[in-house]
Amino acid sequence: MIKNIVFDFGDVFINLDKKAPEQALAKMGIRHIDEEMTTWHNMYEKGLMKSKQLTENYLKKFPSLTALSFKQAWNSIILDFPQHRLDWIMQLAKDKTYRLFLLSNTNDLHIEQVIKNMGALRYSQFQNCFERFYLSQKINMRKPDLEIYDHVLQNDTLIAEETLFIDDTLLNTAAAASMGIHTWHLEPGVQDVTQLFEVKKDLF
Repeated sequence: MIKNIVFDFGDVFINLDKKAPEQALAKMGIRHIDEEMTTWHNMYEKGLMKSKQLTENYLKKFPSLTALSFKQAWNSIILDFPQHRLDWIMQLAKDKTYRLFLLSNTNDLHIEQVIKNMGALRYSQFQNCFERFYLSQKINMRKPDLEIYDHVLQNDTLIAEETLFIDDTLLNTAAAASMGIHTWHLEPGVQDVTQLFEVKKDLF
């Protein structure tokens, strides 16, 4: 029986346009994300690099960029947070049937944009739905590394077999499943998190 539900954030609650940053950078002549840039991104998601350093790295590598144009491109991935999803998770939290957690690979610039898009009040309402709000840059770990799932299980005394993890990325759900955690690989645009108890009714 499921007692704990761990949710991803992007493309589970808030809509994303995952192609937008690369498309925006391509318009400025940056058409390839190389290994060095990928390393920066992963370090930034783990909180091992600050926003200023990431921006400076890009500006040094691509002098045609400005700090503003880079930030706009970087944050173009962040779209809207539909109200029906917020209403749903607030009701689920109010019901107190399950322990609720958020586990997201994100970064300071994206969270800043999320709060701007949502509004501080709605963001606070969302954050308050969860017993723990795990953001990768705050805990210096990222999915799909197994250490992050183990951290959540150990930190909150969760039993894997009583826990459901919901994420839109197959690598992330596969990693969680390898530890005995139940998973739902949610397909954005096809499924909605509010369909949870229909899609995974066998678990509840």
